[in-house]
Amino acid sequence: MVATVSKGRTARGRRASTTVALLAATVTAALAAGCTGQHTPADDGRGRTQPPTSPSPSPDQSAAAGAPVLAVKIDNVPAARPQTGLRSADVVYAEQVEGGLSRLMAVYASQLPKSVGPVRSARESDLELLRQYDDPTLAFSGAQHKLLPLIDKAPLTAEPPDKADGAYYRGADKPSPHNLYLHPARLMPSAPGPEALTNGFRYGAAPAGGTPDTSATVRYPSARFDFTWSEDRHRWLVSMDGTPTVTTDGKRVTPATVVLQYVKVRKSAFHDVLGNNTPYTETVGSGRAKVLRDGKAYDVDWKRANATDGTDFTTGDGAPVNFAKGQVWVVFVKAS
Repeated sequence: MVATVSKGRTARGRRASTTVALLAATVTAALAAGCTGQHTPADDGRGRTQPPTSPSPSPDQSAAAGAPVLAVKIDNVPAARPQTGLRSADVVYAEQVEGGLSRLMAVYASQLPKSVGPVRSARESDLELLRQYDDPTLAFSGAQHKLLPLIDKAPLTAEPPDKADGAYYRGADKPSPHNLYLHPARLMPSAPGPEALTNGFRYGAAPAGGTPDTSATVRYPSARFDFTWSEDRHRWLVSMDGTPTVTTDGKRVTPATVVLQYVKVRKSAFHDVLGNNTPYTETVGSGRAKVLRDGKAYDVDWKRANATDGTDFTTGDGAPVNFAKGQVWVVFVKAS
């Protein structure tokens, strides 16, 4: 089914937290798909009620109290798949980029994988999306020259490859620019812990009601996401562009909760080398959403009043909507 949802409102206050500045040398190089004027390295070529992600961090990944999340921009064209480290993310955001293609942003708090990638370029709307996290670290391969000053001024730690000696490497499994990978441990000594997920998500028992639903599809002009409920795994199986989504270890990507969030997508002031406008996904505001969990679909409302607020998801009567414990995928869908 193509996801549709009904209208509503949400309200919630966001807890402010004090964060410790991240250690780190960091992030970016590699030409972004459809991005112009990026700086690249010489070698061109990561609710608060319970921890959302399992498995638990290993001893050497113990939580660093007060530390910020790590957010990584991940390539999502067919040539970039299978990706690495995607299953370890607490939250995966999917957005539309130039040419109707898709790109992912993976947010890590509960655990840090050994490697993540392929890493690609940042977009303007990433800065607004990340404001709900306290002082996040953003790993990305580069950005348009005109966007770089905005990234520098944003309340985050920007870590592209030219700032992080030894944090990035080129893999031999894919051609450039789809082969840039990140060692998260080179940017932070340990996972910050689920307390760093200041995005407003709540985890717990499912809301009342819901409609039995075992599949959902989201289509961008040049990309497609399919989510199919697996009763055996009690998870949603992800497929992209008609192909089951697996990571480089051969395992399926299986979020516990999928959110189809209907948002305004407008033109930005930026274009790629071919002249395609870069879409700007607005994540501050309010609108409809569909939450998929436990083999059911819930038509809910979302609200994020300010950029520094987390995102509230509520039922029609204003009750908070809990997500299932585990990874959450948020797919931004253009509202009609």
